[in-house]
Amino acid sequence: WRGVATPGRARARRRAMASSISHIPAVVSSPALIAALLSFSIAQTAKVFTHYHATGKVDYTRLVGSGGMPSSHTALVVGLCTSIGLKEGMQSSIFALCLVFSLVVMYDATGVRLHAGRQAEVLNQLIVELPRDHPLTDSRPLRDTLGHTPIQVVVGAILGMLVAYLHFCIWMATYSKI
Repeated sequence: WRGVATPGRARARRRAMASSISHIPAVVSSPALIAALLSFSIAQTAKVFTHYHATGKVDYTRLVGSGGMPSSHTALVVGLCTSIGLKEGMQSSIFALCLVFSLVVMYDATGVRLHAGRQAEVLNQLIVELPRDHPLTDSRPLRDTLGHTPIQVVVGAILGMLVAYLHFCIWMATYSKI
């Protein structure tokens, strides 16, 4: 178990990394933040391709939109959680906090936001069926891609874990030798 993080190893690794990267701004040098943002960016970019695969249409608004495959919010929080777990250790309080935060985000994505999106679909259909002289016929359609199906959340979580793990391995290979 050479690569398993223990409290002593984690502290020594943090000191070594801090001394070797002190010239880099703190935000940019945070491996957890980089892994999280990278996971989010990859997931958002993947949405363009999965949307094209599902509909046959290229839609670049998927780069900034919510909903769809994979869940980028899940990839973000799971990437953050995995990176912190690898760096600080799975027994650390900050990892526990990240894990609970991740579970809340994933529950929200498949629960409240998914059902709000489904309700928006129904309301949009009802508005289309109203008589032309009804005051609501001129209203903008509600956004109906708010939440995620469980499979979209699972794929986002797997993506977040993979990206964070690969980033951690590259980070350690680069900065543990300095």
